[in-house]
Amino acid sequence: MTDARPSRRRLHVLLCIQSVIVVLLSVNRLSSATTGFVASNEFLRWVDLDNLVLALATLIAAYLLIQHLAYDSPRRDGVAHRALGLTFFFGAMLYALSYGEHEVTNYLHGRFCIDAGGASGNRLCEIIAYHDDQFSHYVFFAGFTIISVAIMLTQVLFPDDRPSTVADTVLIAFNALFIAAGIIANLGFEEIGLDLYVVAAVAVLAVILLIRQPRQLILRYYAIAYVIGLCGAGAAQLT
Repeated sequence: MTDARPSRRRLHVLLCIQSVIVVLLSVNRLSSATTGFVASNEFLRWVDLDNLVLALATLIAAYLLIQHLAYDSPRRDGVAHRALGLTFFFGAMLYALSYGEHEVTNYLHGRFCIDAGGASGNRLCEIIAYHDDQFSHYVFFAGFTIISVAIMLTQVLFPDDRPSTVADTVLIAFNALFIAAGIIANLGFEEIGLDLYVVAAVAVLAVILLIRQPRQLILRYYAIAYVIGLCGAGAAQLT
């Protein structure tokens, strides 16, 4: 009987898509090419709209990845599958909410509430600044953590029983380095906040799960990406 499960090539393609998205997010965030306005009424900048589109692409890729992991295992039915699907859905809702919250308030905050001396100090700007710098970040990290945990637990509960090749390991490490570079670029040169602790928590969980199931490729991917990203960001903070 032939193996009806999806080929491992699909896993590497999905991780390559994640790498491309990380590169596009970094370019969009750091480049000045997308600071123009989307429309004549100046309701949003291209950088904000691009981030919203790329956030959607991230969720689509993550959904396809979690589905691939579940259906690439002999144990692909039951309560655990449905529970992880609902967990991912909840994380995706928070993740999407955070982007909708952050991109708009970040634009309003930067354009109307920041002057040469800092925040303008009025009550409206204080509220906008809170949504931009704090509340949207809390929602993002909650969604990000739930999605990451759901993907890793899917690999744990629905393990791939086929042996990995050297090419598999190389491709996993290659794509993980893009994630690590994105973590370093975004966390290594700013004031340490909740984000670094969230990355540390994901890194610790990935390492623990990898020790328990060292053959699972997604666990290797997360461990490499987040351990290197965490160490690189920490080193950048110390320089």
